[in-house]
Amino acid sequence: MLLAAPRGYCAGVERAIDTVEEALRRFEPPIYVRKQIVHNTFVVDDLTRRGAIFVDELDEVPDGALVIFSAHGVAPAVKERAEARGLRTIDATCPLVTKVHKEAVRFAAAGHDIVLIGHAGHEEVEGTLGEAPGRIHLVDPASPDELELPGDRPVSWLSQTTLSVDETMGAVDRLRERFPALIDPPSDDICFASQNRQRAVAAIAPRCDLVIVVGSANSSNSLRLAEVALSAGARDAHLVDGAGDASEEWLTGVETVGVSSGASVPDHLVAELLGWLAARGYDTTETVTVAEETITFTLPAELRPPPPR
Repeated sequence: MLLAAPRGYCAGVERAIDTVEEALRRFEPPIYVRKQIVHNTFVVDDLTRRGAIFVDELDEVPDGALVIFSAHGVAPAVKERAEARGLRTIDATCPLVTKVHKEAVRFAAAGHDIVLIGHAGHEEVEGTLGEAPGRIHLVDPASPDELELPGDRPVSWLSQTTLSVDETMGAVDRLRERFPALIDPPSDDICFASQNRQRAVAAIAPRCDLVIVVGSANSSNSLRLAEVALSAGARDAHLVDGAGDASEEWLTGVETVGVSSGASVPDHLVAELLGWLAARGYDTTETVTVAEETITFTLPAELRPPPPR
């Protein structure tokens, strides 16, 4: 087995999960969470058992209750509705997503049309779109040529943080053919953790007959890892929620298996998959590390301990 590193929880996911756990410790359940706090079935089920209630929209939250916004971020209109309802809120948005929101506001204030490269319907995309309605134009990374812009304003681009680096930059190149003066964001929007996990999978894929990525089907960054595995040379790749979803049929003729996991996947799910593979003869493991991650994010202000006197 080739084990890609880094893998699993990123700093933004750890912060979001810690936010819900600390809120459950500090306040009386139930604690409401708008959308899934992160896109992982096991994490959501575990927090549900501990007293978190996940809702799709704020109208499912009782007046005066505490609601946490997920790591993917929300549009300003959602925050305004919560305030109008008198809801207590804690914002667990990943700081890297918040950065994209601030870039959208800045570009819009400068009079730009903004091209947002991302997947329609994804919660992160919905939140970013809400920062500058009428100025942000969503384009799928696979079909940037379909974009039509209304006027002759300056054009800048932003992206969903969990996309494939190669696919995103390919879309930017195609956009620049139509808009030669296309303005880049001040820094790459694709999250460093997503990039590191993609690089790690790309490093092991050429040596693998099969790559198994642990991650839920609604996790954008996990889906991208399976795609990267195939594009980087793996013969086959599959996304699984856990070891229970793996199939022995995939192992036919396979000598080397690569394993990685999305940024919202707890370590124990990877450990269970490694145990499943070891029981089927894949009991020699080599870890391939492409980066060391040391960044951490502090909890939202509402949950930080008071400063020492």
